[in-house]
Amino acid sequence: MTRVTLDKKIKQLLEEILALQCMIDNATRGAMEALKNHDVERARKIYRDDIEINKLRFALEQNTMITIATQQPIVATDLRLLASILEIVGELERMGDYAKGIAKICIQIGDEPHIKPLIDLPKMTDLVVSMLNRSVNAFVNQDAETARLIPAEDDQVDLLYHAIYSELVQIMTLDQSTMDQANLLLWAAHNLERMADRVTNICERTIYVATGKLEELDVSDDQSRQFDKESG
Repeated sequence: MTRVTLDKKIKQLLEEILALQCMIDNATRGAMEALKNHDVERARKIYRDDIEINKLRFALEQNTMITIATQQPIVATDLRLLASILEIVGELERMGDYAKGIAKICIQIGDEPHIKPLIDLPKMTDLVVSMLNRSVNAFVNQDAETARLIPAEDDQVDLLYHAIYSELVQIMTLDQSTMDQANLLLWAAHNLERMADRVTNICERTIYVATGKLEELDVSDDQSRQFDKESG
């Protein structure tokens, strides 16, 4: 495989990652809108369409493995990128599962009136999806500086999560008949919180590709622990 051919293959893989990111963006926003509006039919479609996310993930993995196997010799920078693509498509596919989970929650609640106005959950969704989109763009552009900044926004996600948790616990305490729906809404918030955690994983991989070093982004302590992993 020539250098020109490899560059073309890598460009194609990165374009497919952007397509996968777009699918997860649409699924996550759509699932939350369906939940907010009791749109069960839309939620069912999002739930079914998760199979398309899975298909693209596996196609990306297969194409990446073929690229690795057929590129001889492969240089360290290319190998870092291709190995990180394998990691990131797994992270993205898992985020698709979280969106599917929110769609399922919408289906389970059905047309039952919400026990509280859904205000913080949509805010949480907007923040998490924004973090997702910017992290993937940072990866595609090997923008380590941006990748280091994005995980700090997880603090805002956590604040919204704790606000939702506290409010739902209070509602359940006052009226135990709300417990089932409250638990479902808590799971929706949990899914979004986990998506933000996976954004951090993408950012760590971006730094690795760009610098050759693995950094654990510990946003809870406002610092990162850096492990030198020279790759040549």
